[in-house]
Amino acid sequence: MTEQKTRGQTPSQTVGPYFAYGLTPEQYNYPLAQIAAGITVDEETEGERIRIVGQVFDGENQPIGDAMIEIWQADAKGRYAHPADPNRPNATFTGFARMGTGTDPQKRFVFETVKPGGRDGQAPHVNVIVMMRGLLTHAYTRIYFADEEAANAADPVLQAVPAERRDTLLAQREETSYGTVYRFDIRMQGDRETVFFEV
Repeated sequence: MTEQKTRGQTPSQTVGPYFAYGLTPEQYNYPLAQIAAGITVDEETEGERIRIVGQVFDGENQPIGDAMIEIWQADAKGRYAHPADPNRPNATFTGFARMGTGTDPQKRFVFETVKPGGRDGQAPHVNVIVMMRGLLTHAYTRIYFADEEAANAADPVLQAVPAERRDTLLAQREETSYGTVYRFDIRMQGDRETVFFEV
């Protein structure tokens, strides 16, 4: 009679850090094609050209170099590149992009895009997913634009957030030599922790 061994529970997995270079291999110079990199903004793309720049910080206020940020947004008229959206956007504008923080010297994410339009009573915003070391599941948040005060005041999602925490979702506008830059940092823990949503 053979002795039966009791097996322990399989260790849980986190969503990082391998997701950064696994889902954005071209950025990390791997010879693999990736599904999405930057958003295509060409001459036919309507709207104000902007750059969204930020860092992901841990609980000790240190920038994280192995995070991956995924964004999805509407075009300048509030239309998503999705079959369920009856008002299809410009065919070349996907509104979807990914970037890891591991190849930038300052551990930043940088997205070249257009400022989205509002839709269905919601203020202009960008949907964000964060993947990084130590997370057991993705973290979901949004980027709103601080200069859209009237629209932000009427946005039902933003207004559901406690007033003292709403500014963690606001990107600040800066005019630079590049053009319009919106600064948006993501803080995973601490006093200034970014508001994350359950999906």
